[in-house]
Amino acid sequence: MCGIVGISHHKEASKMAFLGLYALQHRGEEAAGIVSYDGREMHVIKKDGLAVDNFDESNISRLKGHMAIAHTRYSTTGGSHTKNIQPILVNHRKKPIAVAHNGNLINTDELYARLEDEGSIFQTSMDSEIFVHLLAKTPNGDMAQWLTKVFSQVKGAYSVVLLLEECLIGARDPQGFRPLCLGKLGDGYILASESCAFDLMKAEFVREIAPGEIVIIKGNKLESIYLPGSKSAAKAFCVFENVYFARPDSRIFDDNIYQVRKRLGAQLAKEHPAKADFVMGIPDSGNYAALGYAQELNMPFELGIVRNHYIGRTFIQPTQFLREFRVRVKLNPIRDVIKGKKVVIIEDSIVRGTTSRSRIEELREVGAKEIHMRISCPPIKSPCFYGIDFPSSGELIAHNKTVQEIADFIKVDSLGFLSLDGMMSVMKDKSSFCSACFTGKYPTAIPKNTDKLKLES
Repeated sequence: MCGIVGISHHKEASKMAFLGLYALQHRGEEAAGIVSYDGREMHVIKKDGLAVDNFDESNISRLKGHMAIAHTRYSTTGGSHTKNIQPILVNHRKKPIAVAHNGNLINTDELYARLEDEGSIFQTSMDSEIFVHLLAKTPNGDMAQWLTKVFSQVKGAYSVVLLLEECLIGARDPQGFRPLCLGKLGDGYILASESCAFDLMKAEFVREIAPGEIVIIKGNKLESIYLPGSKSAAKAFCVFENVYFARPDSRIFDDNIYQVRKRLGAQLAKEHPAKADFVMGIPDSGNYAALGYAQELNMPFELGIVRNHYIGRTFIQPTQFLREFRVRVKLNPIRDVIKGKKVVIIEDSIVRGTTSRSRIEELREVGAKEIHMRISCPPIKSPCFYGIDFPSSGELIAHNKTVQEIADFIKVDSLGFLSLDGMMSVMKDKSSFCSACFTGKYPTAIPKNTDKLKLES
């Protein structure tokens, strides 16, 4: 999962891009970069770490120009190396090309082999670089035809922003796995993974880029084209965006994430009620489902855990050591609220189980009398090939354990997961969502080589 931003026709494009990255920081904390364009050349700053640590007044001022794209990285293909920081910037035939990508391609091996046979030399170990080589090798007469030929060759999940020949380009795969939104700021347009980025820029949310749509923005003019067959293609919006990844103040997939999570919590309460002194959520994403759960059962709602907001999201840390360290530092139970009480805790998901076990241990340490855990999605049993770094199935605790065995492992008094039907029942169009991580039923062919580091060697 990554966050992408594109800015057109704005005198302070790089500053707006930085604000977009800041709003989308939750989508990736490994690295961040901005590329700007001033009409003659592109300027780039890319570094490991958070956007707020990478950019300040002095270096943003060097990113001159009226156009910019930006990226905040959470690696799903390719390791956490400096060479893999996006946006990717190259020069081809004396013209610059910059690309920022969110998602995972499923025909990477096929395209990589073909492009190498044709003479391409890859500089990164990311599938995202494939876009650059396809752009360079595809005949580029008419812009719309050029882009259609390029994006028709890639399969899988992609939301992409490009700087290309005085244009800002935005594209989304025909099944719409990852979100991409269109906004308006002054006379220019903005593209971003989530609508929350527009709020920080004081921009107007216009709409979502449709699955299979390519928007070509030149100055303050926008042209929209569609990949062949995309309007009739089956949609596969990532339901885990609604459960966990997206910010609650975002509007994606034609719905508000805050309201979706409250509905998930209310449905969870109907399926798995519990008797306790109060309900509490695991901050931050669990709080909204917890509120819906408590309201549905008319139970007290407490904020029994304080989050240290200087620590990033635990799930998207690249190693288990960092995940476990951040669990301890990130969340701290309030002893006087929890001691001697029966509590229902609401969590958005359980992936490996180790994080949940650590949190339950902390609640026991501060004196919780009973702990009933409720999860606002079904058990995650299968890996994701579309842009979420779920590990192999063997590392997913629900792949080989029953609900009771998971409860025993994390040491709770009871455990309940939201059913698949229950989860889908609260979505606006349940037929448009991908739920492969819960069911193992994938909406596309599964790539033969699924190793995250498959392009490292």
